[in-house]
Amino acid sequence: MQAAIIGKMQGRNLDVKTGETYSGKQKDRRDRMGKIICLMGKSSAGKDTIYKKLLEMEELNLRTVVPYTTRPIRAGEREGVEYHFTDEEGFLDLQKRGKVVEDRSYQTCHGLWRYFTVDEGIDPEESDYLLIGTPEACGKLREYFGGEKILPILVEVDDGERLQRALNRERKQETPKYEEMCRRFLADAKDFSEEKLAELGNPRRFCNEDLTACLDEIIAYIKSN
Repeated sequence: MQAAIIGKMQGRNLDVKTGETYSGKQKDRRDRMGKIICLMGKSSAGKDTIYKKLLEMEELNLRTVVPYTTRPIRAGEREGVEYHFTDEEGFLDLQKRGKVVEDRSYQTCHGLWRYFTVDEGIDPEESDYLLIGTPEACGKLREYFGGEKILPILVEVDDGERLQRALNRERKQETPKYEEMCRRFLADAKDFSEEKLAELGNPRRFCNEDLTACLDEIIAYIKSN
């Protein structure tokens, strides 16, 4: 990573390029790491919760890459937090302008839904980033930014537990889409097949049966890389 221009402000380091301040521990990470952390996991594996917890860790100093989707917003989701919500016209416009880094499309029970990543000034030479993706998305990010810049992390949970979590979540929706929930569950087996994971070099796996323990292991892994 290119060396930041450092000043001092009230006992903290100041990056005069961005105006951001950060602690000594954060400086150590900035000096030795410039990566895009791709957090992966099947539906209801708990990756959204882990994603939010990691962003709260000041010492990691992670920036977000919020993905885009054309699917309808779910209860409890907020624009610009879990996703940027758009439509097919919005996707095509971003694609035409060369902003789409990678995209995936799914023929769901409710029509075509797209998920995609937009390059909105992502620069792993200057900052560390965190995003949620699939093995396919992670592979395309490697092609776009270079394999050495991507750190894949796979969160896993027993399938029976995942299915129960998914059912509990769907029940909370104003209009539950159980058929689509089942489609996603079955599609995960293909999207996260051992063959696709092998293509990524078999990313490090973390069991999310205990959230605190899983989070501690992931944090330690990020710091070591």
